[in-house]
Amino acid sequence: EGFNIELTYPGSKISFMVSTKGDSLIIQPSGLSVSNETLYHDITGYTIVNAEIGDLNVDSYPEVFIYLTSDGSGSYGKLIGYSVNNGKSVSQVYLPEISENNEVNKGYMGHDEMAIVENTFCQRFPVYKEGDSNANPTGGTRQIQYKLVDGESGRILKIDKVVEF
Repeated sequence: EGFNIELTYPGSKISFMVSTKGDSLIIQPSGLSVSNETLYHDITGYTIVNAEIGDLNVDSYPEVFIYLTSDGSGSYGKLIGYSVNNGKSVSQVYLPEISENNEVNKGYMGHDEMAIVENTFCQRFPVYKEGDSNANPTGGTRQIQYKLVDGESGRILKIDKVVEF
């Protein structure tokens, strides 16, 4: 029961073959002018739910985002993402953990959904109130929109907007 998808960015020659083999996630870029080396990640304890390609920083080169969820009742979301550097190579994108961010982590117990929406990365999850069971959150939904920005040591997803509904 492996995951296998090829993602090509429209109008470009750049594509990514995303697949799993055992507990390994394998990302094979192609069409980059300098390095198309294969990227491997150990994803023990996680299941891939989806993979998407988009251009979040609007530099006309794609990002590839792979969404994973932890096995077990919490289903905590995890992102493995790469950003193309001027068509030459890729570098990993950093998404800060929700659990480490006191502004948005109140009531967070996993069950994330992630998606690229136009030029933003969206992460939404149910909000749990005190005493809620894992199966029955009562605090509505919190959606966090991120912009991809250049950080000191690579590109990071920075919170742009938080919506609750």
